[in-house]
Amino acid sequence: MQFSVWYWAIVLLFIGVPVFFALRSARKPSQNPAELVGFGGWLMLLAIGQTLSPLRTLATLGSSSDGYNQLMLVPNGPVVVYGEVALLLAFLVLQLVVLVAMLRRSRRFKQLFLIQWLAIPVVFILDAAWVSTALGVPVGQVVTGDALAAPIVSFVLTGLWVAYVYKSVRVRNTFTRVRASAQVASAS
Repeated sequence: MQFSVWYWAIVLLFIGVPVFFALRSARKPSQNPAELVGFGGWLMLLAIGQTLSPLRTLATLGSSSDGYNQLMLVPNGPVVVYGEVALLLAFLVLQLVVLVAMLRRSRRFKQLFLIQWLAIPVVFILDAAWVSTALGVPVGQVVTGDALAAPIVSFVLTGLWVAYVYKSVRVRNTFTRVRASAQVASAS
């Protein structure tokens, strides 16, 4: 597999430019860090991405329906289809839990976002192992260059956002809400 120079230029553009601006904005401290609260700045981009991520997972399920229909005719095909759909639905539930934590400004958002990031390669590995085992084919036939590129890019880009979530003053100021039961217990 060989990539052209234009491919790498586009990758650099999509990854390098946001990283450059994120690092540049991180260098100059805010005049009043307490004012950095709420969904603004880079956190708004993260919020948009997190809101769209469950839709992307649903789109992946929808676009795979033709392949699933073909797999249903193969021996052990239904096992593969049901297992893969269950795995994607579990990941979808995790994405929705992270989204709700973000919208509620929960303190747990940072940890949940980290778990969601770590789940990307876990879901990919479990899916590849499941398909390989159920169909009795080597993993090399299941995992091709095209199938490997999307999770790697997703993992790297989400990793940049995880770094932002753990370094950002705005994130630290925004996600402070504790569950009501914990607030009542601490007030007594």
